[in-house]
Amino acid sequence: MLSNHKITAFLPTTQAEQSKQFYEDVLGLQIVSEDNFAIEFKGNGCSLRITTVQEFNPHPFTVLGFKIDAIESQVKALTDKGVKFLKYDHFDQNDLGIWTSPSKAKVAWFKDPDGNLLSLTEYP
Repeated sequence: MLSNHKITAFLPTTQAEQSKQFYEDVLGLQIVSEDNFAIEFKGNGCSLRITTVQEFNPHPFTVLGFKIDAIESQVKALTDKGVKFLKYDHFDQNDLGIWTSPSKAKVAWFKDPDGNLLSLTEYP
């Protein structure tokens, strides 16, 4: 029923200008529209709408992920732009913060300016 329609993901922000800079300049997403309510970005056929809210508490789990190739070079490039990758005690991560899952997928986590947890995943 909906499988042939484009998906839009939504994330909240209390810091619209910082989010705009992060998603556009750091992550490289293209702005499609911007108003007092939200900033909409486009990335490889999907839309991401960063919605301005008064307050919220970020979730402790991943809310947005990117399927990528060459995770090590992506992590290094984002680190050079100031992104801090997270390290967890319960995962055996390398020096870059990359964890190799039992399925051999490689995952690294980081946060946006509002504390939304994002991930990069390279599948085998």
